[in-house]
Parts: sequence; C-alpha cells; structure tokens
Amino acid sequence: MATVREIYDRIDTLWPFATQMGFDNAGFLVGRGDREVKKILLSLDITPAVAKEAAEIGAELIVSHHPVIFFPAKTVNDAEPVGQTLLELIENCIAAICVHTNLDKAPGGVSDALAEALGLENIGYLEVVEQLESGNYGIGRYGELKDEMELETFCAMAKKALGSNGLRYAGCGKKVKKVAVGGGACHEFVKNALDCGCDTFLTSDLKYNDFLDAPDLGINIIDAGHYPTENVVMPVIEKALGEDFPEIKLFMSRHSEVINYV
Repeated sequence: MATVREIYDRIDTLWPFATQMGFDNAGFLVGRGDREVKKILLSLDITPAVAKEAAEIGAELIVSHHPVIFFPAKTVNDAEPVGQTLLELIENCIAAICVHTNLDKAPGGVSDALAEALGLENIGYLEVVEQLESGNYGIGRYGELKDEMELETFCAMAKKALGSNGLRYAGCGKKVKKVAVGGGACHEFVKNALDCGCDTFLTSDLKYNDFLDAPDLGINIIDAGHYPTENVVMPVIEKALGEDFPEIKLFMSRHSEVINYV
C-alpha cells in the first residue's frame, strides 16, 4: 500500500510544486509521510466539515486544491475554522496534500479543464510563466467555440456546463466566439484576453470596475464563480490518482459550492 509521501512524490511529478506561485502554500501540509493510505478524500477545499467527512469514511489522506494552511497559523485551537480543521485532521491522523497554483499553471490543469468544459478548441495560454521539459506552464487559456453565439446563450451554456448557481456578466455588444478563461480569481488578466484577440473572458471574483470598464474595453466579461471555475479539475486529480494507485479507494467530497443565489 502506498504511503502519503509516495503519493506526494507522484503528485509532484505530475504537477511540480516548485512551479507554484510565490504567494502560495501548496504541498504536503499536514500529517505523517510514512502513513499507509487505503482511502483518499478529494475536495476543492478542506473545511471542518470536509475534515469530519474524511474521518467518517476512514480516509488517511485528503487531496485538495486550496491549501488548508494559506496564511501563517499563529494558533491551532477550536476558536477559529482553520484551527478546528487542523485539530480534526491531526486528532484523526489524516494527512493533507494541497495542489494549488502549480495545478492552475500546469498543462492539463485547472484552466485546461475549464476550457474543455466550455467546449473550446485551438487552446493557447493567456500568459506563459515557465517553459519546462514537460511543457509550458502558465495562467489562463483561450480558445474558440465551434459556433459563434449570443452572449446570453453562452452564459446559459456556461452556467449549465460548470454547475454554477448563478453568474454575473457585462457585455460589450459582441457575439461570443474567441473566449479566454481563468480558473478562480483571474481578474487581472483582462488585458491578456484582449491582447489575445478574445471577445469574451470568463473567470471569477471580478470587481465592480471590471464590469464597468468592459464595454469601453470591447470585451464581454463573465464571473461564473470561484468554485465552479475550479472544481472542474477535481475529476482530473481523481483520474490521475486512480490510474497510479488503483489499490486506493478514492472518494469525492459531498461538500460543494457554498455560495447560493436568490
């Protein structure tokens, strides 16, 4: 049976942690590396509820996208959600490996999964950050729809494809054909989308001024939500780990989007 460290090493081969962005804290964050793993819980986030879910199913490891420890933890107690989560993990001997911006940037990672979910073809990078032997690593992707469509039609399609509870958008009067995407918060890449000749940019966590400026910039922008634009990568992780560790049982967390819309 594989250990936590062996699983970490394999993930590091697939999506090198050395490529994570400077502000990030991806990696093997909690647990003992020599612990054997029979069950893994996969989740976009690790919250107290997700940690309890892992304990309930007897998982020795959680593999998530968002780091369970992002900002330095000055205390670990049950007064705050992060402390509650860490206590739940430690007291139940559950390890945590978090694959964040290294998976955002990697070929076949978050943005590629997002582009695929939206049916984009002829994929390119919004910004290439690094060039390694395994391929280009960069933030965001752009591609083309098979058929041009009205913005409202594309929004309805994207909402359904991503399982979004709702999305926000601002139009510039153009139909949708060449689309840029960025999983998670990528509002700073609007200019990149324009430079790549895109008529539409879909991402999340857009600011008011992004919507205000979009018509004058000549681009449609869509905020489809942080969770929906990133959760598309979880099946990618599931497939990769399932192929490399067929003896381990994989479970997808039942906890999902936390934002609801009226």
